[in-house]
Parts: sequence; C-alpha cells; structure tokens
Amino acid sequence: MLQSKHAVHNRDMSIAVLRAFVAKRKEEHEALANKRNKSHQENKQSETSVQNGEDASTSHLDEMDVVPEKDLNQAQATKTPSWKVTRELKPPLVLEALAASGLRSLRYAREVDGLGKVVALDNDKASVDCCKWNIKFNGASSTSNVEAHLADARVYMLTHPKEFDVVDIDPYGAPSVFLDSAVQAVADGGLLMCTATDMAVLCGTNGEVCYSKYGSYPTKGKYCHEMALRILLASIESHANRYKRYIVPVLSVFMDFYVRVFVRVFTSPSEIKNTPLKLSYIYQCVGCDSFHLQCLGRSISKDSTVKHAPAIGPVVPQECSDCGKKFNVGGPIWSAPIHDQDWVVSTLAGVKSMKDRYPAYDKITSVLTTVSEELHDIPLFFNLHNIAGTVKCTSPSLVMFRSAVLNAGYRISGTHVHPLGVKSDAPWDVIWDIMRCWVKIHPIKEQPHDSPGTTILSKSPTLEADFSRAGAALSKAQMKKVKRFLPNPERHWGPKVRAGRKITSKHVSLLGPEAINSILNGAVRHEGGNGAVTDKPAPEPEGIKEDEPSTKRQKTGDDEQANEP
Repeated sequence: MLQSKHAVHNRDMSIAVLRAFVAKRKEEHEALANKRNKSHQENKQSETSVQNGEDASTSHLDEMDVVPEKDLNQAQATKTPSWKVTRELKPPLVLEALAASGLRSLRYAREVDGLGKVVALDNDKASVDCCKWNIKFNGASSTSNVEAHLADARVYMLTHPKEFDVVDIDPYGAPSVFLDSAVQAVADGGLLMCTATDMAVLCGTNGEVCYSKYGSYPTKGKYCHEMALRILLASIESHANRYKRYIVPVLSVFMDFYVRVFVRVFTSPSEIKNTPLKLSYIYQCVGCDSFHLQCLGRSISKDSTVKHAPAIGPVVPQECSDCGKKFNVGGPIWSAPIHDQDWVVSTLAGVKSMKDRYPAYDKITSVLTTVSEELHDIPLFFNLHNIAGTVKCTSPSLVMFRSAVLNAGYRISGTHVHPLGVKSDAPWDVIWDIMRCWVKIHPIKEQPHDSPGTTILSKSPTLEADFSRAGAALSKAQMKKVKRFLPNPERHWGPKVRAGRKITSKHVSLLGPEAINSILNGAVRHEGGNGAVTDKPAPEPEGIKEDEPSTKRQKTGDDEQANEP
C-alpha cells in the first residue's frame, strides 16, 4: 500500500512516542510496586519491635489494617506474604478512532513490542473492508492483535469509558468533535494522541471559526503554529476538566503542515483547580512584534493551605509601551510547558537506537533534537527577521543576537517551529534595547515619524548590549552540525484534497501538474471496439501555464499534447 511522505512522518513519530509510553508505563508500575513493598517492610520492622511486649499482637491489630481471614489463609497456603501480591500489568490496549485502511493500526501491532489488542474504527464500510483485508494480508500476528469495526468513533468511545490505554485521533481537518469522547475513553494515566490539520483556522485566518471549534480566539503572529499547539492543548484540557480529569503534555510538535500533540490523561478533582494557572490570554501589539501573556488565575499560599483566586490585570496598558500602538487580545491558550523533557530525551534515544526501523528517521530526529533544546517554560517565540524589519535595519546574525541576550543575563533558545524563531525570558524592553544598540552600530535611513520602528528607536537604550560571542550562543546540535530543519521532500508539499472530492485543474497547487495530468489521462482513456485500451493525450490542466494567470481557462485540442511547466 502506498504511503504519502507526511503520513510516514506522522506514523513514525507516533510509534516512537508509543514505544516510550510502553517503557514508561512499565517503569511506573515497577516503581509503584517497589514503593508498596518498601512501605510494608517498614511496617513489618515496626511490628517486630512491638512484639517484644505481651500485647504485641493486639497492638499490631490496632495500628495496622487487618488482613481478611480469607486472604490470610490464601497467603499462608501459597507461602507468599500478602504485601508482595501486586496486580499484574496488562498490555496496553490501543484505539485508532479514524483508521481508514488500517495502516497505522497494523504498524502499531507489528512494530511496537508489548502492546495488547489494537482496535481500528471507521464509519465507512469500504474503509473497514479494506482494513480487514489488510489485516488478513499481514498474517496471523496481525489477525490476532488487530480488530476492525464499522462504528462512529464518538459513540464507540463514549460506550467504552476509560477502557483504552492509548487513543489515537488523526482526522482530516479539526479533531474538535472527537475530543469530548476521547478524553473519556482514555484510561487513567493513558496516552491521547491527537492531530489537527486545520491550520488556517488555528493560526488566525478564521478566528471566529477557531473560537466555535476550540473555545479560543487566535491572534496573528509569527508564533502562530506554536499558538495552534497551545490552543489545541487548552481545548483538550477544557474537555477533560468536565469529567474531573486533566492532561499532562509529553510532546507537542508542528510537523510539515499540521500539529500533533501527545498528552497523558489523569483523574483528580483537586488537580483541576490548577487549570486556570496553566491558561493565559495573549496581548499582541498591532504595531511591533511584542506580545504579553495574562494568566487566568493565581494561587495564594497561606500557612499550609493554598487558595485560588482570579489573576490581577491587565498586564499591559491601553497602548504599547514600546511603539504606542494598540493591542489585539486572543486566547485563552495553554501557557504551561508543552513538552516533558524526560520524555523527549528518552524518545530521541529510543529512535537513535532503532534507526533502521524508522523510514522517516532523519525527519523525526531533527524535530526531536530541536524540541529537546527548547526553553520549555517560555510560551511562544518571536522572529529575529521580523523585529529587525520593525525597525527597518539589517538583521543581526542569530549567533550575535543570542550572544547579546546571554551576555545580558537572560536565557535564550531556538524553537522547532521556525528556523529563525527565538524563545527567551528577556523582557521586551531588553529585546528592543539590543536592537537600538545594533542600529547605533549599523545606522539606517530616516523612517516616517509615525512608524512603530521610529517610535522604538526614538528612546535611548537603558542597556548597553554586548555582541561579543558567548559560549552558549550555539546549541549542542548546531555545534555538532546536526540537521535540525530539513527541506520539504517534494514539490507542492502540503495537505492534499479531502477524500471523495472530484479532482480538477484548480487542485494543481495542492497536487502538482504531473498528478493532475495523470488523473486527466485516466479520465480520457477509453476502450476501442476490439476491447483494447487506447490512450488519448490528456488536455492540459486549466490555468497552469507560466505566462498566464492561474484563474484563466486554457483550452487544448484533443490532438495536442499537454505541456507541463
């Protein structure tokens, strides 16, 4: 079965995280068992010291829980102390809610060791039949481990609450309609994997649609793809909170043209009180690139108790203190960390140790390497070229800018979302002071008096920037010359046409002229009178000539060969 390259990237990343989850789940179970055994051993020692008196047995019964007689007899019969009896860890159950041909489910079952049953769902009968054929084609191991069902994923997940250790949602478009049932189907401590491809909605092109689907209003900025991740996480958290559950993100990535998050789901009525501390509104200046976050809530510690209260705000004045322009308000978004550093490192190590088993090894290692070097506690980022463009100056090199921030006493890192993205805990007045100092060294032409850049540069810097090379100006991956941002694997890279739609010449930008030509070639094939198949040259796809606008309709005779650009 043919696979698109972006699907291979997605599945390889999912398999890598799933392998890390299986290992982590086993470690947590063993740690819990060891902790329980240690606790019982300590209780046993205290019991021995009490037994020195005549009433030792009575004291023991008063201080410790009494083992039921039935269980005690059973433990004595098997010669195993009751405190050593621990529940066996069952293999994790996996649900792929939107399976289509079942390729992802089959890869999970065949490539990830230690998994239990994998359930593949789809509400299209042809897809389920194809999935069942693929299961049978892959042999007995797949037949015994993978099940295909014709069902509505939402109904199926609602009728199987907390049954699956792993739930995978990868729809074409928005996953919002599946989130409510998905957070209920995941077992406590389980893993929810979710993809969103509606990037135009999440990145601010259709803000009102984003609010209707995810409950957050996006702002437009160079950080839009990371904001998309944080909007999706905030939406999942909102759905989970309705059932006294909360999420812990372990990995959140923007890859190719979609976002994918991996979160663990836990149940705790007390922990969900901290949700407002993990969400923030964003104030985006319309003049310059500065942005500020306003947390939804705050915690107040008094004596030994912690109380929750609304946050104090706003964090910004009516006009931007840097350029004097107004602010747009968006959110709420997830402002807590979107990665777990231990998970990222262990996942990356696992991928490197099994290089031959990942077709998209280069892609996922580049993403994981960059993620591992991010400042996880800094939400969003800014673009170095953009802030240089605001003040109309030549951009400093990334190494020089990072050195200036580090020499000023602040932290800085890149981001996996954009090669020129910069994360830093330096406040915006420090960032603009560095740019003011840079402009002093590299003068610019006079700009309009009402431009944001002119307003920013009119202020004298309070910080004298030091652009001398800092030791940590390059990340470890950069020093080792590890590839962090790979080029697109092919032309016309992007989301393809939704299944079921008629392919026409207007899809050239998505599929490319070669694909359109082949499709139109197939459309004009016809059988001759003797049953032989004859080929007619395909007409040229409409509107793809380089010297004509794409909206112009170009006609080609049946006897003319279509020319590709």
